Amino acid sequence: MSLIREIVQQALTTGYLTVEAEEQLRQLLLTKYDWEDFKAFITLQHEAMEGRVSQESRELLYSGRNSCRSFNEEVAIAS
Repeated sequence: MSLIREIVQQALTTGYLTVEAEEQLRQLLLTKYDWEDFKAFITLQHEAMEGRVSQESRELLYSGRNSCRSFNEEVAIAS
């Protein structure tokens, strides 16, 4: 299984955290991990908050909200 810091390094390199990588991180954080992995995870959180790493899960969430709003607007216009 991948170490937390390997997943973080990939996200930092690409600027993108996939849903699959996010799930791997969740699973790994439930297990015992070392100080280096902890620091890497904190770095990833900081980079995501600063907008330097995008999260696929957030993009999917926001695109779903926009689709619902567009649908509701179309229904309102048609009425």
